Amino acid sequence: MDEKELYKKLTTLGLPLFEAQDTQDVGAVLCQMVKSADLRLWEGFAVVLATVNQNKSFDYSAVNNCLKGSKDKENFRFLVVLSLALYEVLDLRFSWAQGLKKLANSEKEFNVFLDKLKKGVTFDLNGKSMSPDRLKNVFANYFQGQQEQLHNLSRSKDDFGLEYGLSQLFSSKQKELFLKKFRGEALTKTEKEYYSRCVKKKVLALANSELHKMAQQLMGA
Repeated sequence: MDEKELYKKLTTLGLPLFEAQDTQDVGAVLCQMVKSADLRLWEGFAVVLATVNQNKSFDYSAVNNCLKGSKDKENFRFLVVLSLALYEVLDLRFSWAQGLKKLANSEKEFNVFLDKLKKGVTFDLNGKSMSPDRLKNVFANYFQGQQEQLHNLSRSKDDFGLEYGLSQLFSSKQKELFLKKFRGEALTKTEKEYYSRCVKKKVLALANSELHKMAQQLMGA
């Protein structure tokens, strides 16, 4: 994969350095990003990692196996862990992050990166000078003006809790209609009838302020 092709692929994975056509070869793209040792690409790694995990197209082992040298494998692990620390600092809670942290076996490095990012201290990552401000700005800039996309990506800072809560209250179909209604999307006649008959009653209960207070008190009991 040459540099031009790499940039094309990166555009479709959330890092639009150049114009590109749709293409999806996630493992090869991430592998090439790591091997390039290009500071711009390393600074944008967190953007791509978040995108491919949202699309459920990321396989940590596949990318790791694609990298042959021990230094490249180490750089890959560091970039993944650095990205996870960046999400933490930006207060983005992804349901897949904990599983990925375990795969990277990285608690020590995670805490080091987290500390550097919080303090805004420039640090070295295998010969590359990484600026916390640059990392934060690169991530923010690629999602600027796309708040809905970022919201869908992060599902707010309580990603797992929201998904779990919806699943406890609604069936799959009910959850689908609840979210469609919330987003202001049009419902078919059948969907409107089902929403009114089954979903709306639960929504009204959720909106009851007294019920909410009681639930909060029970959570603290």
